[in-house]
Amino acid sequence: MFAIEYFNTKADVYCIAKGIASGLPLGACVARSGIMDWQPGSHASTFGGNPVSCVAALKTIELLEHGLIENAAKLGDIAMARIREMETHYDCIGDVRGKGLMLAIEFVGDQITKDPVRDKRDAVVYECFKHGLLLLGAGESAVRFIPPLIITEGQLQVGLDIFEKVLKKVFRMFG
Repeated sequence: MFAIEYFNTKADVYCIAKGIASGLPLGACVARSGIMDWQPGSHASTFGGNPVSCVAALKTIELLEHGLIENAAKLGDIAMARIREMETHYDCIGDVRGKGLMLAIEFVGDQITKDPVRDKRDAVVYECFKHGLLLLGAGESAVRFIPPLIITEGQLQVGLDIFEKVLKKVFRMFG
């Protein structure tokens, strides 16, 4: 469920928010009882305790435990393989990284110097948006792929097709 689990380690404290309630406002701070032995009222949370959000979080956790985590791992592997294949054809891709369905592609002007190309990254984000694919910029010249966990393989492939088409256009490459 958490990226840290890929590295066979555990955190002392997990701060969880955003997706835990599928978009409803909720945050949680989770730790073992030896750490979280505060007196009642000694800590408050702006987005903690809302009953509707708590019900949404319980349902979200249920969905995660019954297929969405596996779907993210499976489709993440498919996406990573396809993007790694693109990396062999396009010199503008300087780095590919990520876990599951949280992936990033770093654009560079040169494979040796790895000089970032923010303007071309921004053009890729904009052109993808015009074709129905929402990507976010990250760092100096990377884009993030973070699709919803309910994405299907067909939808994933459509998004990657759009991305590759735009990549060819923005970097004027054929290959």
